[in-house]
This record gives sequence, structure tokens and C-alpha cells, in this order.
Amino acid sequence: MSNISSKALSSFKYVYLIVFFALLSGIFYPLITDTSFETVISGILVLFLGLAGGVLLYKTTTSETKREIFFVVGFILIGISTYLIFQLTGRV
Repeated sequence: MSNISSKALSSFKYVYLIVFFALLSGIFYPLITDTSFETVISGILVLFLGLAGGVLLYKTTTSETKREIFFVVGFILIGISTYLIFQLTGRV
């Protein structure tokens, strides 16, 4: 029984992250202004890319092996995410 509740809790945290990123990237803006959802979907994907970089940086502190790989790839993903954010806002 605890295995089922553990899986439900694990899936709930992913649903929570998707909803949080959707709200953070402005899911209501296209509804109000009657524009496309294209920027919202790309915003959600950019935020997930940054989250993956942050998770890899966290793995750097907890992993005994592959520490350098997690560190480098984590910063690369965060850098790419930052660049894409600037590109989406038109500042690059």
C-alpha cells in the first residue's frame, strides 16, 4: 500500500511543477489578450531546462562519482536557459 502512495506522491510533484511553471510563464496572458500559446509553451520548456540544470548542480553535492560532469552540464543547461530567456524577451 505504501508503494502506491509513494508513486502517487511522486507523480503529484511533477504535476505540481508543470502547473507552477505554466503559471510562472504566463498561462493567463494569451487567454486575456487572445494571442497564441506558443510563447507560453516555449517559456515552460525553458524553465524546465533551467530546472534540469539546477537538479544537476544539486547532484554535484550529493554524488561521489561523476561530480565534474554534473557540475559542467548543470551550468551549461542554466546558461542555455538564461540565453533562451533573453532571446524570448528580445534582448539578444
